[in-house]
Amino acid sequence: MPKHVPALPGIEPSSLPFSKVVEANDFVFLAGQVGDAPGHEGPVTGGIEAETRATLDNIGRLLRAVGLDYGDVVKVTVYLVDFDEFAAMNAVYRTYFPTEPPTRATVGVTRLASTYRVEIEVIAAR
Repeated sequence: MPKHVPALPGIEPSSLPFSKVVEANDFVFLAGQVGDAPGHEGPVTGGIEAETRATLDNIGRLLRAVGLDYGDVVKVTVYLVDFDEFAAMNAVYRTYFPTEPPTRATVGVTRLASTYRVEIEVIAAR
């Protein structure tokens, strides 16, 4: 049975109708994350590299809040608005998963919430 994780230390709860983290069996599902700074709305400045870094940092905070880290991630889905930014996003992504990266799909989308350029969701295993 899924276990919704409504309160995480140091993580603001979502005001939207979804859970940020759900655990089922030995898997932990994180809702898609975007590149905003904690406590601020809207994408960080600095282009796709800064936004990808902020997105992956937000994922790291959620993972650590449930006792996991990037090494526990088994599946990633990247939603990218502009595929011309694929290489730049990938260069940052590679620094978070330097060896034995998880499986991944990258999907081109026409729009994300607000003016975000990238959204990333992950599945981790305990």
